Amino acid sequence: MADPQSSAPSRADAGAPTSGVIHVRTRLTADFTVISNAVAQRRGSAVTVGVAAYISSLPDGTPVTIPALCKHFSEGEILISRALRELEAAGYLERRRERTSTGHVRTRTYFYDVPGGDPDRHPEPPKPRGPRKQSAAAVAPASAPSEETVAAPAPAEAEAPISLADADPRAVAVLTALRRVDPRLILSAQETARLAPAVARWLAAGLLPTHITDHLTARLPDRFLTRPVGILAYRLKETPLPVPARSAEPIVHPMVAPMRNCDGCDRAFRSAEPGRCRGCRAGDQLRAAG
Repeated sequence: MADPQSSAPSRADAGAPTSGVIHVRTRLTADFTVISNAVAQRRGSAVTVGVAAYISSLPDGTPVTIPALCKHFSEGEILISRALRELEAAGYLERRRERTSTGHVRTRTYFYDVPGGDPDRHPEPPKPRGPRKQSAAAVAPASAPSEETVAAPAPAEAEAPISLADADPRAVAVLTALRRVDPRLILSAQETARLAPAVARWLAAGLLPTHITDHLTARLPDRFLTRPVGILAYRLKETPLPVPARSAEPIVHPMVAPMRNCDGCDRAFRSAEPGRCRGCRAGDQLRAAG
């Protein structure tokens, strides 16, 4: 007689979670995109995460202007624009205005898998395997849809490297003090020398060290996937912040009368003119009244 067969489902593995999500993994060999957990698990707006994931999946040269994104998403221009600003502030998105060899000005938009990447570095040739994700989308902004769109970034002029000994001491002091605000911002001597010229230009523009420190340390990500020098370099590429307006009227301090010795009792007192102190004058008045 054959052994009885049970149609009941087998019991789940003892290690399976009893609550929460359970992933059913499928190995993908085509039509997939790899994004970092820092993007996928970013706290805050779900629209920002969705826009980042969508841009990461696009090939180079695909328009990612606000109107183009609004055609794909159901959210309006305000939410899409806010998501782009958040990605730009976090270092994932960068807009550059570049001049072509013909003299025309165009805007390129770079999207980084990890903030602080170098778009001027030539990418490695693709390996002969399944499709891979594109690392940057070069497009024109919404305000200039007619500008030229190019897929590959052109090399930019790089600053000549300097040694730490040749760097501006004030700029080095600003960079060294960043660790006091955020202990993660510990820079090596080579990294400090790399960033010092940009900080020196900001100081020469009239900005105080506290202004530069506030700009470099504001709204940093919760976790760095690479060295923080990349994010700092990206923020220093921007135009220096406007110098706080100063009052045109000079500050007038009240005049303080000099110290003098009383002619009557030789006691020290303050007076614009030499003479007798208040006590001696009061005594003179009492004697005159009596």
